Amino acid sequence: MGADHAADMELFHYLGDHGKEIRRTIKVIPKGVDTLTESDNPEVAEKIRQHVASMSARVAEQRPIHRRDPLFAEVFAHAKQISMTHEATEKGVRVIETSDDPYVAKLIQAHAEVVSLFIKNGRAEMMKNHEVPAR
Repeated sequence: MGADHAADMELFHYLGDHGKEIRRTIKVIPKGVDTLTESDNPEVAEKIRQHVASMSARVAEQRPIHRRDPLFAEVFAHAKQISMTHEATEKGVRVIETSDDPYVAKLIQAHAEVVSLFIKNGRAEMMKNHEVPAR
């Protein structure tokens, strides 16, 4: 798992604990999602940017995290088919995640919804397993 795994988990928990300070919008697009995640708290905004950079690297390098959750396991099983771009905003980050594979696009969209649940419900939601969408 390594030090990067522990650091990523620390970021997850930090963001879950500060969910009330985070605004998130998801725009479903034909091949995935366009999300905007921000906070008026500069420290939280920076943690959001750090988290996205780390998760983007994990997808690109196919280094799974949160594998006990079926949805996350399936997302990482298809990481090669995911294109992810992100750009910092003044208060957080905008992420565009897409795939040319319709099933993987559904995975991306389901994952985006679960991330919003993590923000809304905190650590309690992080402990749950989340369903994989039908093919």
